Amino acid sequence: MIKKITDRIFPALIALSALSVSASAAFYSISGLSKLFAGAAFAVIVMAASLEIAKLVIASLLYQYRKSLPFLLKAYLSIACVVLILITSMGIYGFLSAAYQDTANKEGNAEARIVLIETKRDNVKEQLEVYTEEKTSINEAVAELRKGLSNNKVQWRDKETGQIITSTSSRTRKALEKQLDQAIIRQTEINAKVDVLNEKIFEYETEIVETRIGDGSTSELGPLKYLSGLTGLPMDKIINYLLLTIIFVFDPLAIALVIAANFAFEIIRPKTRENLYGETIEIDEDEADKRMDIIGQNGNEGLHYDVESEPAEEFDDDSQTIKDNSKQIQQLEKQKERIIRNDSTAKRTEKNLKIIDNKIQKLKDEDNTITY
Repeated sequence: MIKKITDRIFPALIALSALSVSASAAFYSISGLSKLFAGAAFAVIVMAASLEIAKLVIASLLYQYRKSLPFLLKAYLSIACVVLILITSMGIYGFLSAAYQDTANKEGNAEARIVLIETKRDNVKEQLEVYTEEKTSINEAVAELRKGLSNNKVQWRDKETGQIITSTSSRTRKALEKQLDQAIIRQTEINAKVDVLNEKIFEYETEIVETRIGDGSTSELGPLKYLSGLTGLPMDKIINYLLLTIIFVFDPLAIALVIAANFAFEIIRPKTRENLYGETIEIDEDEADKRMDIIGQNGNEGLHYDVESEPAEEFDDDSQTIKDNSKQIQQLEKQKERIIRNDSTAKRTEKNLKIIDNKIQKLKDEDNTITY
């Protein structure tokens, strides 16, 4: 019992793996086909689901009845199975490419927003450069005006004494002070505008960073970007190669596992045969193993019982009674059952059975003769 259970564990694992891969392939394929034909999504789902089931049935059918199916039917089913694999692969490609496209669209939208923000930031930077230049010039003007105020001196010679007298010009001082006040006011305004523009630039830089990491597309497409930079190929080409690799493995693997599951269960299925009375009986494993050990003898035809070399007990037909004949008939019947049970060669079995039947018929005729 334990041996039978352990023998069935691995085939069950193969079947479970085949079902899981087939179910996931069917799900991706049906989803992808419904997106390709979005106008009739429900109808496509029903059609694709029935085709997926039919594909698995066809694969099992071709394996189970590979020897008995007509050639044309077998050829058509094989072609149909290959076409269904291609349809499933197309659906899987559509599903995965749509998933990539959604992420790529998010990335594209994020890049567009970043470009717009960078444009605004650059405009603010240009304004900041203008105000910075003006601020520099005003700072220089204020410094010159203050220097002029400190150097505002007028020298003249006194006619009476002849001495040189130094004094300040009130008119010049008032003009310089007025210009200085105006320059300081403008300087204050420009400093305030420069501070506002710097704050705007900082806000735009922060918005750019948040846009890059906010939707998660950067982390999702990170490996593809790395491969793109490593190989020098665009991301679209890389994802296309990756999808083709997946679809060429996915559904063919599911079909291969289905066939492998059929093969594994066929190996552990009990072997049967028909007995003398046409009944189907199970062959004992020990008996089967014993016969397999003997195969190779007698021309690799297995174990044989030759009636001519193993005849029933010899007896004198003239001296045997009906009772002795009946006993010999029973012995011959048992010998027939033994031949049918152990002999694997149909031609040899038919020959031996024919010899026994002839002997049985001869004994029965002799009984009839003695009776009459």
